[in-house]
Amino acid sequence: MNEDDQQEKATAGVRTLLGNPRSAILKLSVPMIIAMSVQTVYNLVDAIWVSGLGADALAAIGFVFPFFFMAMGLSNGLGVGGGSAISRRIGAHDKAGADNVAVHTIILMLLTAAAFTLPGFLFADELLILIGAGQTAGMAAAYARIIFLGSILIFFTSVGNAFLRSEGDAKRAMYAMLLSAVLNIILDPIFIYTLDWGVEGAAVATVISMAVASLLILNWLVFRKDTYLSFSFRDFRFRWEIVRDILRTGLPAAVQHLSMAFTMLIMNLIIIMVAGTDGVAIYSVGWRVVTVATMPLVGIATAVVSVCGAAYGAGLLDRANTAQLYATKLGVLIEIPIAGATFILAPWIAAVFTLSEAAAHIAPDLVIFLRIVTFFYPVVAFGMFSSALFQGTGKGMNALIVTVLRTLILTPLFAGLFAFTLGMGLEGVWWGMVTGNLIGSIAAFLWARLYLNGLMEEKGVAA
Repeated sequence: MNEDDQQEKATAGVRTLLGNPRSAILKLSVPMIIAMSVQTVYNLVDAIWVSGLGADALAAIGFVFPFFFMAMGLSNGLGVGGGSAISRRIGAHDKAGADNVAVHTIILMLLTAAAFTLPGFLFADELLILIGAGQTAGMAAAYARIIFLGSILIFFTSVGNAFLRSEGDAKRAMYAMLLSAVLNIILDPIFIYTLDWGVEGAAVATVISMAVASLLILNWLVFRKDTYLSFSFRDFRFRWEIVRDILRTGLPAAVQHLSMAFTMLIMNLIIIMVAGTDGVAIYSVGWRVVTVATMPLVGIATAVVSVCGAAYGAGLLDRANTAQLYATKLGVLIEIPIAGATFILAPWIAAVFTLSEAAAHIAPDLVIFLRIVTFFYPVVAFGMFSSALFQGTGKGMNALIVTVLRTLILTPLFAGLFAFTLGMGLEGVWWGMVTGNLIGSIAAFLWARLYLNGLMEEKGVAA
């Protein structure tokens, strides 16, 4: 295929990516907001079905969730690293370079998935006992082994969706995520109750739904060959400079997600000391509600990475500046009404997750959690889109630093301070989470503005 043919193959998504930044943010983020919202609704539905098995079942999945989040973190990190490098090459009109980055990312994905799966599957019991699963360890290990076996699907769907987003094709990424979530919602009650597989049934439903989505993405990228990116393993030549470019953003992004998973482990330990496994059940269920409430921001953040990456690659820093500020304003305006609605509806939301007699006793504390955490919803946009700007411009280490500051340092620090030093107990843990997120998000935003204004001054662009 010659250069003219390659240019003709450019999709409408790529043209969107390189066009007006405000329009690009909207066009790329809306499909991802829809897809991710449905997927997190699935997480809530999954928790509702599992809640029928009792508080111990909720706690068991809560102990496994950090490991699931680690798999998501590693795969999303590779996706962010590969996607950022691809978007920057698209901005520089280097299609051959974008294709080469995609192949390198696939190879790195396979190696990382293998390194994650084998130890997790073999040592699931020991890991869960180590993090304090106690009486729920057996149930949690049964769930964990199935998730570990299916982790290659987690990696592939994350990286494949990142490829589609990097070339501005957010709609097909949305279709794959919607298919996975809807199928999961349908399969959950069948495997959990009809087949009477309990929490293991929930894990099997998750793996099957991801397998179907993986086949759909594989068909688009490899067999139909109608994407901007094309894959040629036959002519592949390994290049360390491409690996370094992917990992320069991808590795810090993966560590970002891992830091959040480690934060969950630390928070679980703090909560166990304060309120036992019931506290973990509250945290596990409550955090699922938080992920739904803030999911629109995650969808917008994926657009910020791609748009800022393409603008940076093209040398159009004013577009990157516009994209970040517009996304932040949009995110705050979205989260304010969501926070208000969650605060008001907290008793009814908690009731949905505590219908069974075995889980009913955690309802009052769950209402308290849901109301306290709403105070940081609008501010999340400042930190999340600042990290996305850093990732899009290839400054993955900056994004990592602000995330580690917020998650691994400030959140546990204030949670422990409020819970133990100030004697506020479980409510203190929740207020510590709010305080850590507030301070960390504002610090990230200020650093991002200084960084981008500095770049624009170097290029002589008006800030």
